[in-house]
Amino acid sequence: MPSRTRFDDHPEAARVLSPGAVDFLEDLHQSFEPRRRDLLAARAERQARFDAGERPDFLAATRRVRDGDWRVPEAPPDLQDRRVEITGPAERRLMINALNSGARVFMADFEDATSPTWDNVIAGQVNLHDASRGVLRLVTPEKVYKLGARTATLVVRPRGWHLDEKHLTVDGERISASLFDFGLHVYHNARESLARGTGPYLYLPKLEGHIEARLWNDVLAASERTLGLKRGSIRVTVLIETITAAFEMDEILHELRERACGLNAGRWDYIFSVAKRFHTDPRFVLPDRSRVTMTTPFMRAYTELLVKTCHRRGAHAIGGMSAFIPNRARPGVTAVALSRVAEDKRREARDGFDGTWVAHPDLVPVAMAEFDAVLGARPHQLERLRSEVEVDAARLLAVDQPPASITGAGLRTNVSVGLRYLASWLSGTGAAAIDDLMEDAATAEISRAQVWQWVHHRRTVFDVDDGHSVATPELVREHLARTQKDLLAAGWEPATVARARDVFEHVALADDFPPFFTLSAYELLS
Repeated sequence: MPSRTRFDDHPEAARVLSPGAVDFLEDLHQSFEPRRRDLLAARAERQARFDAGERPDFLAATRRVRDGDWRVPEAPPDLQDRRVEITGPAERRLMINALNSGARVFMADFEDATSPTWDNVIAGQVNLHDASRGVLRLVTPEKVYKLGARTATLVVRPRGWHLDEKHLTVDGERISASLFDFGLHVYHNARESLARGTGPYLYLPKLEGHIEARLWNDVLAASERTLGLKRGSIRVTVLIETITAAFEMDEILHELRERACGLNAGRWDYIFSVAKRFHTDPRFVLPDRSRVTMTTPFMRAYTELLVKTCHRRGAHAIGGMSAFIPNRARPGVTAVALSRVAEDKRREARDGFDGTWVAHPDLVPVAMAEFDAVLGARPHQLERLRSEVEVDAARLLAVDQPPASITGAGLRTNVSVGLRYLASWLSGTGAAAIDDLMEDAATAEISRAQVWQWVHHRRTVFDVDDGHSVATPELVREHLARTQKDLLAAGWEPATVARARDVFEHVALADDFPPFFTLSAYELLS
């Protein structure tokens, strides 16, 4: 019989798309694709209700879950201490450096930090295969990169439920990118990881609520049965990076309770989610991105509730990303930024978080020092229940709009970062160093979402140098033209820059708010 599955050629495809792996992907697609499509339809239906004025609240139907006395299982030994985690794409050199960085956990990211070209996706799976066996290695003319004697625990983040993998189809249908990334990794590496005393560990991204967590749990349970793994072998941490998921943290842990290890405060996607879900409501227009910090009231409420929820259930609470990249050519700028990173991590540790994220190896000792100061020899602080914290729907939805908080500098930064990042993403790089920050898809989404909000709601842009003006498409296009010129002068390929500008204009200036830039931009990738 001819195979139901078709996939594009790649020099290393045979290493990961073996007959057994393809059969496994086919089974996942046949079993779960209809439910995934139903959930995506439910997202769209809920968005229509939000556009009509509905707002999220804690669910009456699941009150028994929130009020119940239950806990998740204890984390496995190599996920007991997660005080510093480093993240990045599944690129060979970056993976080796991250695994050797001294962080306790490395998250190999197929989601926000990866431009999902076919080459990146296949090479990433090959790298996971080698890393899971301790043989990840890279030889360049300048250096030999290899794993050290002690490495970070490997955790993998597949792409979200909303994304497809266009390079592999089953019966003519694209497979879910989530099932593709997860399926290949667990098929090839789960048993090997368990034999080495670790396990198949995942970060689950962009869930909108507990029903989406239920689908993941059913996928994990079915995979364990198919692969002959002990029930509960696959352990997961869920990123709370959507405003709707913030109202369902208990329920998400409950759905995954045999396999749940913790929750992560995915701060950048969370900010984007607020702008996206309530884009028609002027009360949710955000100020400059630099002013939306973890001490902003609605962000503070979300993180305090996350710590309280996790510790009540025996789950780890992992703090947000520090995206700063040290610049040895600018020591003064680096010193100021490191001080701010330390302050951010100090606040997280004192608030009860059990660990945190960084994007660069040089930040590992900075973050480690702050968590060492609070944790000492303890692996975590699950005993801090934060019973004094009270967070209601009003606190989670209270978006402050300080006067004169939308500035010309903020608009120029959003346009510049958005266009430069899209040019990088379309060129195959999903984690891009821009202005001493590691920008990824989530931060780019914030940039374009804010531009959309400011233009759509005709907000005043305050500028010390140029005077006040109203955010308009024409003003945005002026800034785009300047950034486009700068990119061309720097040697970027003109067609790539032109495509990046087309995408930015579509997602930032369209009449209707596109839910993700990756949905349209993906069709432009090879």
